[in-house]
Amino acid sequence: MSARLGVNVDHVATLRQARRATYPDPVTAAALAELAGADQITIHLREDRRHIQDRDLLVLRKTVSTRLNLEMAAAQEMVKIAYEVKPEMVTLVPERREELTTEGGLDAVGGRDQVRRVVKTLRDADIEVSLFIDADLDQVKAAHRAEANTVEFHTGRYCDARLASDRRKELARLVDACKAAAKLGLQVAAGHGLNYQNVLPVAAIGEIEELNIGHAIVARGVLVGLERAVREMKELLARARP
Repeated sequence: MSARLGVNVDHVATLRQARRATYPDPVTAAALAELAGADQITIHLREDRRHIQDRDLLVLRKTVSTRLNLEMAAAQEMVKIAYEVKPEMVTLVPERREELTTEGGLDAVGGRDQVRRVVKTLRDADIEVSLFIDADLDQVKAAHRAEANTVEFHTGRYCDARLASDRRKELARLVDACKAAAKLGLQVAAGHGLNYQNVLPVAAIGEIEELNIGHAIVARGVLVGLERAVREMKELLARARP
């Protein structure tokens, strides 16, 4: 069975915020993605609100018909918002104001006490919690100790590798981490930097239940239409595990 596809609509909001306009609307984009077969809608409400806005989250909570996955920092303000809005899932991610996009995984080892507190608060509100971490065995163990439901592995190092030998090395590291997480009873997801050219080897990993992909789908959607872009990605995921 193929991995589920979570479509991240952040970059639709990025285009809107470039002009501080009312369009294109990520809510409309989410509806189109679902019509095309998306299994989940993912958004990142950043502390600086550079793309997704509070209004987007509130409207998406009312309109998403699949699952809403809210990426956010493990910060008190964001926990309060999640507690009130209650998405199906919260994915805790690291966040720095000066970064263009999330540059690495959450440090569940170094920040174990804070992570554990946030996970408990969210799970007490019946919200599933995922930790966006690097494919590192110590981080996997820390996620398990924090009682997260899911780990989402940061695939940036695999995607950014220029040499075939480096890609194989990063893919092997990802496979090992996926197997370790599954053995601990964690659900397994992956994302970051995946596109139509590099997704197949990752989507073929049997332990991965879900891939969250945003920039590549939105970028292709600008050229061929969002629904077609989502369908094409779904077809690739199905091909990876026929």
